[in-house]
Amino acid sequence: MSEVYAEVDKFGSSKESVHPHTEPFDRPTGWRRYYYHPITQVSMLGFVCFMGPGIFIALTGLGGGGQVNSKVQANASAILYATFAFFGLFSGSINNILGPQWTLMIGTLGYSLYIASFLVINIHPDAGAFVVTAGAILGICAALLWTAQGSLMMAYPTEAQKGMFISIFWTIFNLGGVMGSSVAFGTSFKNTTNSGEGQGVGFLILTLIGVFLPLLMVNPDKVIRTDGTRVNRVRHPSWKTELFRLYAALKTDPWVILLFPMFFASNYCYTWEYNNYNGAIFTIRARGLNSLMSSTSQVFGSVFLGCFILDRKRVRRRVRAFYGWILVFLMVLAVHIWAYFYQKTYTRAKATKGAYKIDIMDETYAAHVWVMIVHGFLDSMLQTYAYWLIGAMSNDPAKLAVFTGFCAHDTDKSLQSAGAASAWSTDAAGILYMNIFLSTWCLMVAGMVFAAPMVYLRVTDHTDVEDETMSIHDDQCASRGRRKGRASGGNDGQSITKH
Repeated sequence: MSEVYAEVDKFGSSKESVHPHTEPFDRPTGWRRYYYHPITQVSMLGFVCFMGPGIFIALTGLGGGGQVNSKVQANASAILYATFAFFGLFSGSINNILGPQWTLMIGTLGYSLYIASFLVINIHPDAGAFVVTAGAILGICAALLWTAQGSLMMAYPTEAQKGMFISIFWTIFNLGGVMGSSVAFGTSFKNTTNSGEGQGVGFLILTLIGVFLPLLMVNPDKVIRTDGTRVNRVRHPSWKTELFRLYAALKTDPWVILLFPMFFASNYCYTWEYNNYNGAIFTIRARGLNSLMSSTSQVFGSVFLGCFILDRKRVRRRVRAFYGWILVFLMVLAVHIWAYFYQKTYTRAKATKGAYKIDIMDETYAAHVWVMIVHGFLDSMLQTYAYWLIGAMSNDPAKLAVFTGFCAHDTDKSLQSAGAASAWSTDAAGILYMNIFLSTWCLMVAGMVFAAPMVYLRVTDHTDVEDETMSIHDDQCASRGRRKGRASGGNDGQSITKH
């Protein structure tokens, strides 16, 4: 294990220094050298999401939340992402006030409640309103969790390591979906019908464990990057300052607006994949295996793009950005052209009557499962690329918290959630499967096309000091506060010293 950390340290101390003007801090010694290491902390962050959102994805991946009637789950998902879209606008501010550990803990609680609601509806079929309410609460909690996660994950690494750290996180996080899908497939293996019960208890236990994992994480202030620089401290400013941050983030980086269509489309696609394909034409045990295969492919997709494309040291960052865009764009086209020929073979009207229930023992199953595999691969590539692009715009956690809260993540954030809410609403309204599929395809292509000018005009080989607008603003505010405190003889101006 020590050899792994040594290689990461060597990789992070390359010429792509984040703050070449800053005096390096001394690294901790003893066991703290490894426990406080950025790669350890991002791994622990991955396990927090492993136990919460990862299990949630496994449940969603079953199609209809593992239920026979998917309408309740579609309505719950629509309200979930609608509340997420709204509260994601303010989650960055809340994260800066509460701190990442408390924000992560509150965020994970919502996943436990949501999964518990599906256990309730198995006992009381008329409890659909409770599931929808749990979905609304999860939307608020998920906005908090993913904003805290995004600001930490992109603050720990140096510029040269961001793709690798994103891949580490997404690999661990997606393993939660793999494990959850394995549990679902194992418990339903002898079930050849389309009824799924008995999987929720294991899911609930895992999410409850995840609630307490943030307590084991180290305060970001104590984490030293591998190039000797300290992770920028996210202070707890006033709400007035937070409003200024949102304004400053969009004013200093207006190019982020070109990423909005991509963020909107990235979660829109899950409705067709999980409910309109997996949930529509497969038996419950086939749905469990499909979800397992999709989650597994997501692990490989994030590792492939992050480690082998976006973090290639011998290639300039700007060139890597273009390589990533071309690869993801081609995948969007290829995957949806392939899926189109399968979508033509079935309709919502016949699927709701149980006309298409493909089982794992059927001859046609092998061909159909590949649609789930390539979609999973594409999903993780798109999410990894979106995070990498945001990380390439700044190294300031406060600024990143605003960006991630307003724009991006794997399964959630404001604009992503707005897209997901739209898609789940169309599914709940009974829109034709083909129409949902075509809208998904068009939105993903449009998202990549709009992102291209931002990649060309905004991504550079290095992040300039001027991009750390919010840290500079906070430091200036803190300096004024310290001078004022010393002048008044009070204690309000205590300085923060290096350790």
